[in-house]
Amino acid sequence: MGNRPIILSIAGYDPSSGAGITADVKTAAAMDCYAVTCVTALTVQSTQGVFQVAPVPPALVRETLYRLAEDIEIAAVRIGMLGSAEVAKVVAQFFRRYKHPNLVLDPVLRSSSGAALIEPEGVNYIRKWLLPVCDVITPNFEEAAVLARVGPKTSWREDSAGRTPGALRVVAARLHDLGSKAVVITGGDLPEVVDFLSVRETARQRERVFDGDKVESPATHGTGCGFATAIACGLAQGRDLETAVGEAKIFVRNAIAAAYPVGKGFGPMNHLFRMD
Repeated sequence: MGNRPIILSIAGYDPSSGAGITADVKTAAAMDCYAVTCVTALTVQSTQGVFQVAPVPPALVRETLYRLAEDIEIAAVRIGMLGSAEVAKVVAQFFRRYKHPNLVLDPVLRSSSGAALIEPEGVNYIRKWLLPVCDVITPNFEEAAVLARVGPKTSWREDSAGRTPGALRVVAARLHDLGSKAVVITGGDLPEVVDFLSVRETARQRERVFDGDKVESPATHGTGCGFATAIACGLAQGRDLETAVGEAKIFVRNAIAAAYPVGKGFGPMNHLFRMD
């Protein structure tokens, strides 16, 4: 293993291995990192959807995080599905006490099949306590709008500069107001494939648009997990944020293109795809 950076994945368990903990372990391996894990919820799911969610007891999550923190030097963290308000509170309290570097929050609020994965109180904990302590958050547009409390009918229009969809800028600004240092709003579920990075710095707000072509494929399960974990791996390896986001985007696109059939529904991308 050598001196590979160690990534902590805090997420749910997907028995189809398309998303969550197992997807993060595979992505970390593909990115030359090593993953340790904290399971927040067990799910009954397949490529055809999520059928049941059972959150892990908060005390067990707390104990896992503290035991890992006292034993292992963690270079980056990917927080995904939390599963319950109680678990969200435990995770928020942990990171307010222990200042881990390169904290990436992928706020998983619903499955791609539409199943709610955390209750409204849990969303409030994420909004109030986790956003300010994370280095970067990676919501899709719907998740970003929920966290920012922006109505679902926010328009999708080019701004006067003709570069950035105005809705993305509005939502990102409101997330910054809630304490987010950097926001990447992923655009795979939008009419145009645009990933929008916004970083609020002391004297200015920096933005970058990452364009890309949509890959037509049923193998899109776990793309958000893979994207966020790939960013965490890039940061752990010393990349700056823009480089880490750009490389993560390329990784996900290629992993979708390199996927092979699994199941009867939306199968996983090929998380073990290596860019080299």
